[in-house]
Amino acid sequence: MIVRDLNQMKNSERHIFSDGWDSVRLLLKSDGMGFSFHITTIHAGAELAMHYKNHLESVYCMEGTGTIEDCATGEVHQIRPGVVYALDKHDKHILRADRDAPMVMACVFNPPVTGNEVHQDDGSYALEAESA
Repeated sequence: MIVRDLNQMKNSERHIFSDGWDSVRLLLKSDGMGFSFHITTIHAGAELAMHYKNHLESVYCMEGTGTIEDCATGEVHQIRPGVVYALDKHDKHILRADRDAPMVMACVFNPPVTGNEVHQDDGSYALEAESA
C-alpha cells in the first residue's frame, strides 16, 4: 500500500516547478501503478500550449477557473471545479487560467511519468527512453 500526504510531498523532490505551473507528483512510474497521479497548479493568468504526443492525460479541476482550447477545432471549453477533460487523442491544446486565481487540477498520465518531466518546446513530455 502506498500512502502519501500532499502537504509533505510539497517539500520534496516530487514538487516540480516550471513556467506557469507547478506539480506535486504523488504517484510516478517507479511506484508501479501503471499511471502517474499529480496535483498540478496552473498559475493565475497562465497560458500553456501543450501537446502530449506520448501520453494520455485526464484532468479534474478542483479549484479555480479557466478554459481549454482544442487547437484542431478551435473549440473552447470552460474549466471550473467539477469539470474533467481527457486528452484521449493526444489533443494539442491551450490551457488558460483566469487572472484572478490559480487552477488546482488532479491529473492522471498514461504511460506514467518518471517525475522530472517538463514541457519540451512542442508542449509534450518526452518518453523516458527519449529523455535519458
